[in-house]
Amino acid sequence: MVIDSHAHLEMSPFDRDRDQVIKRAKAAGVEIIVTVGTTVEDCRKALEITRCYPGVYAVIGIHPHEVKDIDGGTYDSLKEMAKHEKVVAYGEIGLDFFRNLSPRGTQIHRFGEQLELASELGLPVVIHDRDAHRETMNLLKGWKGGRRGIIHCFSGDYPMARQCIELGFYISIPGTVTFEKNDKLRSIVRDLPLESLLVETDCPYLTPNPFRGKRNEPAYVVHTARKIAEIKGRPFEEVAAVTTANAKRIFNIP
Repeated sequence: MVIDSHAHLEMSPFDRDRDQVIKRAKAAGVEIIVTVGTTVEDCRKALEITRCYPGVYAVIGIHPHEVKDIDGGTYDSLKEMAKHEKVVAYGEIGLDFFRNLSPRGTQIHRFGEQLELASELGLPVVIHDRDAHRETMNLLKGWKGGRRGIIHCFSGDYPMARQCIELGFYISIPGTVTFEKNDKLRSIVRDLPLESLLVETDCPYLTPNPFRGKRNEPAYVVHTARKIAEIKGRPFEEVAAVTTANAKRIFNIP
């Protein structure tokens, strides 16, 4: 079994064939999918999906692109959703200084608020970090909360990865590890302990080879796990078993 630790099944590209996508995932050996909301509306949709599919779990939170729209009722809505038994983490939260769809100051402020909310809710966090490594690490190091969670779609360097692990985070590897020119990520994967890794699709984005150019979906996470096995010179079955155990541990999935 392989767990897709970060998908976006609630997004519109899956509205037409979501049921078939989940069936294809199961056929590929992906028994559990964690779908991640980015807005209040999408978090609600993610929860509805979990009610329909036993193997799907939800993460709720406000993506850095969307934090400019947080209002007085946003956190109350998320607190209510967090009571659902299939909510397994808070996220994805963090900083995105590549697209800057929310002002940087607002992103930093809301990131801090959401870290504290995750602590209040007793949930691990799923962190988004794009072109904001220094600021992300400063906030995580200063956070007095649980300091446990996942660095989603890791894009930093090896020293940053080690610091994240020391802070209690798992490093989640997306399909970009299969891209021909991504030697940097492959080098990081080679040198990190398997016990600190998760696999993800971030679907519908970041489709791995050999399907690059098509819509990504949870079934394709198997190709990411196989590439990790190849890089580390370990059996695929071992990579699948260890990353699955890691995901179940951090998400507290039975």
